[in-house]
Amino acid sequence: MRTRLITPLLLLCWAIGAAQAVHAAESPVQDQAQASATPQGRPKIALVLSGGGARGLAHIGVLRVLQELRVPVDLVVGTSMGALVGGAFASGRSVEELENFVRSADWNAILSDRPPRQDLSYRRREDDQMLPSRLEFGLGRDGVSLPPAAAGNSGLEFALERLVSSQYADLNVQNLPLPFEALATDLLTGELADLSGTPLFLAMRASMAVPGFFSPVRIKGRLMVDGGLVRNMGVESARAKGADIIIAVDVGTPLAEEKELGSALGVANQMLSILTTQNSARSARTLRPEDVLIDPDLAGLGFLDFTRGEQAIATGARAARAAQERLNVFSLSPEAYAQVEQARRRPPAVTPAALPLADVTIKGSKRVNPEVIKAELELQPGQPASQAAINQATVELYGRGDFERIDTQVIDRDGQRHITVNVSEADWAHSRLRLGLELSSNFADDNSFKVVALHNLSWLNAWGGELRTFASIGSERKLASSFHQPLGLGSDWYVEPTLSFTGTPWDLFVDGQRKARFNTSTSSAELALGRRLGRWGDVQLGASRFRGDAVLQVPQSRGDTPIQQSGSSYSLRLRADTLDSLTFPTRGVLLDIGATRTQLAGSQVHSDAIGFQGLAAFRADEWAGHVWAEYSHANLGSATSLGGFLRLSGSPASSVSNQNVGLLRFVTARRIGAMPVGLGEAVRGGFSVELGAAVQDGQRIELADFKLAGSLFVAVDTRLGPFYLGAGSTKGGESAFYLFLGPSW
Repeated sequence: MRTRLITPLLLLCWAIGAAQAVHAAESPVQDQAQASATPQGRPKIALVLSGGGARGLAHIGVLRVLQELRVPVDLVVGTSMGALVGGAFASGRSVEELENFVRSADWNAILSDRPPRQDLSYRRREDDQMLPSRLEFGLGRDGVSLPPAAAGNSGLEFALERLVSSQYADLNVQNLPLPFEALATDLLTGELADLSGTPLFLAMRASMAVPGFFSPVRIKGRLMVDGGLVRNMGVESARAKGADIIIAVDVGTPLAEEKELGSALGVANQMLSILTTQNSARSARTLRPEDVLIDPDLAGLGFLDFTRGEQAIATGARAARAAQERLNVFSLSPEAYAQVEQARRRPPAVTPAALPLADVTIKGSKRVNPEVIKAELELQPGQPASQAAINQATVELYGRGDFERIDTQVIDRDGQRHITVNVSEADWAHSRLRLGLELSSNFADDNSFKVVALHNLSWLNAWGGELRTFASIGSERKLASSFHQPLGLGSDWYVEPTLSFTGTPWDLFVDGQRKARFNTSTSSAELALGRRLGRWGDVQLGASRFRGDAVLQVPQSRGDTPIQQSGSSYSLRLRADTLDSLTFPTRGVLLDIGATRTQLAGSQVHSDAIGFQGLAAFRADEWAGHVWAEYSHANLGSATSLGGFLRLSGSPASSVSNQNVGLLRFVTARRIGAMPVGLGEAVRGGFSVELGAAVQDGQRIELADFKLAGSLFVAVDTRLGPFYLGAGSTKGGESAFYLFLGPSW
């Protein structure tokens, strides 16, 4: 597979290198002044931003310093990543917005083997709640297969596209508040392409279409790829647009050393670097003495090192400050600069009308029903289809988890919009197995472990039926299998029958003291009718039959007979999940609200229960965490229980229970380090504050009923889920040390 991908890339490098030799990198675009007037009384300043992948995030740091020094920008010319940053800036994005994008983006998720979590369908988010591990494999006739390293790079592509405000996506580049040009290469001729009259979104996509990494983009009937192959730093293009002064920022990838060229991929990357380095050097030689060249020292930062984005921004800022003396020459007064910024950030005078959709064509589908893809896109022929709506529909389709890559081509012809969606199915995703391990210990008598597995078998019929099986062994024994069946092509409605068995120990506490331990087992059959609510949640109405047994284990006594009970229940449930991460979320909510009525066999008494669980994530500078609120009520027995790590830390697990139970929790942590690659990601240090109470039915929970608890912990984001090592204590109660691996919510 790798050889087939690299060979076209090598041929492309050779072809474009030959084209450069013939054309001497001369642009077919004729030298002509930009239509907008040159600023009166000062030179026209062009900002030229080169390509360089993640290294291009240094451009944001340069923009920050230009803003601090009040240096105006009258024209932006960008290539590849420079086009992404430059196009976003030209369309009115503030430097703060760009910095926040880099800082808040979950780059590990974006560059991983699946879409970022906020782009997943609710079905896939539900998988995360059941098992937060990221150890996932494909199971097929040929054995076990691994997901690709970067899921076709669609996640990165979609993330970068968010830099553009939706109101500018369809706006032609020459109509932006700040004149802008994105440089791309015509794949058929090897020449610099003319993208005048091209919508901003398409121009930026074409400029960043690195061969072998992103798909080519068709514009005006021609295939376009990364402009860096011909002109990685568009000094000549800026001059042709009438620039008097050029501030050029070169973040191109340096040539690799011989020891890094041991593979075909390394050689191919070196050939691309040679092309971009040579044409960047040629462009730099055309700079005049009055121009400014900013060359950030990005040694060690690679093309895909997006996780080091803040470092790249800081490096770009340092390089710009090193040129401060020369940049100060162009500084404006605060009043004059405010006018320049106001003009750059003004909304578009005319927002382009969304063209009516003529047709949608699906190509490349094999197992997935193309009619379901069309229904999922929710783009109706005859209705207006904006570029922003098409982008969002594509992201949602990608979030199903069925595809390695989705490439959407938009062609406007005769006043109508034609869409072709090229999909590449992920063969490993049809039958996927996720494995996990959950551990907990208070270093005393409360210890548990579970080995867990989750298997999904998708597209069992034309409507997208899916079989999901969950199994665990260890302290809890569980086997549950459900069949999720949509009620039509792309329908939001579904039915879901489920069969399950659960066996687990259960401790009986009286006044906080453990009095007995039971071994319980429950078998159930359930049928649910549900409706998904976009990507963020669903609502379910369910009916079930169950049978349960409980055997007294401690204190053990001869002749004890199992306690057996059977019955039926009816439930209504609303769930929502918009968290960016279940491990350590920084934004979004998690919500579960339900009501259940249960009738035991042979009894006329109903047991009614209601429950609410809600989590809201936050981020404040270097700190991130969540606020958790929980309430449950049952008129018979116990609603739920508290105790254990983050559920009244220090108190024994499940030691606080009654018919009305409430819990409030505040958890926050900050990054203090990182694990070696392959072992985990961020290391965080943090604390929690917890308030919990349990009272009898008919008694309201008062402030005096709450117990105060808290914890200090160090946490690591591992591929098996969050790992905690901490200590907790309940005021007036017990204290405990904790080792915890698994979901904490």
